[in-house]
Amino acid sequence: VALSDYEIGSEVKADEFAAGDIVDVTGTSKGHGYQGNIKKDGQSRGPMAHGSRYHRRPGSLGAIINKVFKGKKLPGRMGNHTRTMQNLQVVAADTEHNVLLIKGNVPGANKSFVTIRSAVKAAK
Repeated sequence: VALSDYEIGSEVKADEFAAGDIVDVTGTSKGHGYQGNIKKDGQSRGPMAHGSRYHRRPGSLGAIINKVFKGKKLPGRMGNHTRTMQNLQVVAADTEHNVLLIKGNVPGANKSFVTIRSAVKAAK
């Protein structure tokens, strides 16, 4: 489908896709707020007994003093990122209700906006 066939503001229906088509779905993932290393990055926790004073903290930041390397996994906001799920299959296209049924994970919360396009890296 060429973009020149559409005008800005025109309505796009579900009949653009058919059952069996391979698509890419782009959306904004769910936000989880401020999270620590254990939940956010899957780090293991520290010992809980025997005089240990760090349980859920990140631990050492490295051997170099006065510097934190880029990419160091530290606590912060988790989620609310743009994610693209590639090579998902369209199971059905209901033109009466203008609904697509897609097999697989679609990023975002319920009733959130997503962008659906033909797959870029579809297996041939």
